[in-house]
Amino acid sequence: MKRLLAVLVVLFVVMMSTVSWAENVKEVKIGSIYPMSGSLAKIGATTKNAIDMAVEIINNKSDVPMKYAATEGLPNLGGAKIKVIWADHQAKPELGMAEAERLITSEKVHALFGCYNSSVTATASQAAERRKIPFVNGESASPTLTERGFKWFFRTTPTDDFFSKMFFEFLKNIEKEKGYKVETIANVYENTLWGTDSGKFIAKHAKNYGYKVVLDMPYTHRTADLTAEVQKLKSVNPDVVFMSSYTSDAILYTKTFKELDFNPKAVIAQDSGYLAPEFVTTVKEDCNFTMSREVFAADLGVKKPIIKTISDLYYKKYGEFLDGTTARALQGFLVLVDAINRAGSVKPAAIQKALIETDLGPNDIFMPWKGVKFDPKTHQNTKIFGIIVQYQNMTPVTVWPFDLASADLVWPLPAWKDR
Repeated sequence: MKRLLAVLVVLFVVMMSTVSWAENVKEVKIGSIYPMSGSLAKIGATTKNAIDMAVEIINNKSDVPMKYAATEGLPNLGGAKIKVIWADHQAKPELGMAEAERLITSEKVHALFGCYNSSVTATASQAAERRKIPFVNGESASPTLTERGFKWFFRTTPTDDFFSKMFFEFLKNIEKEKGYKVETIANVYENTLWGTDSGKFIAKHAKNYGYKVVLDMPYTHRTADLTAEVQKLKSVNPDVVFMSSYTSDAILYTKTFKELDFNPKAVIAQDSGYLAPEFVTTVKEDCNFTMSREVFAADLGVKKPIIKTISDLYYKKYGEFLDGTTARALQGFLVLVDAINRAGSVKPAAIQKALIETDLGPNDIFMPWKGVKFDPKTHQNTKIFGIIVQYQNMTPVTVWPFDLASADLVWPLPAWKDR
């Protein structure tokens, strides 16, 4: 009897200490790891802007039609405020891992978020997995990230496997609906984890859909000269070129295409550098008619008003448009915040459980997806959706699927001499 009583006392003390600890949470600390310096610093800056905007809305009462805007802080944690601790990985995988370790051990963050570059997300999430800390990713698209059997890693964005398949559904559909026939493609990709994965899946789906790959060309990321690569493209003369490039490479390829007068029927990008803000500001009108896969476009706000609300709010605050990469990051961050609130705790296991149980519908998110629900084995969002955008008047507009399009598809790409 005395032994049973002692056990009950211990259990009561443990339970009460847990309750007291949870009720005394004043701050939810989230470590965000992004490229804040170097060639991708603009991506880090725009992501920080979007997340800072969301934190300001959540931590203070607001009339913005967004979850937790009407209260101060997270209601299930007694109004605890969110604090984001930023880290710069400089697009270096080893630094990303080191920063993840530092945020976990020194800053005592409750969860991690990031990292844009798939190669950095891969290493930083390894640190989180070892330390058993929830890690949510909103924009890294390498399919391998959710094929590692990790228990603490969750991804909200579609993968390049999904997008690559969508590319060829687009080509088949425009042939059927518009008579735009494509026979040959070139597959161009940078040689880090994201690019090589993207290239692999484009090649796979090209074969499955019956298209001939006349050039499969990896290239060195951040190379200084792409003349030889573009000459190879001209020599095989593909109908369509698929590009998987970060910002500086996307800019240099576009300039070199123009200099060497390379004129395929279409240039279609795997998002990334081709939708970065500095791509447009650098190449200006030369961006026009380039296409990209996307999951977000401001013109979709006509059919989903929250998109326009968030886009306008971001523009008013920062003087620039919300792009697809930043929007995906913002949505992923909001999913993490929602899970922490539903957990009612900052304990890692409680947050992990809430993430596993996530089942958001289209009205619970601002992205034009069916929602967010993680596959129980891979933790990949299964409610994903994609579109094709095309630069027209230096603005990416939705051109496919046709029932969502706000502008007609321009095909083929006008020759440089005719622009």
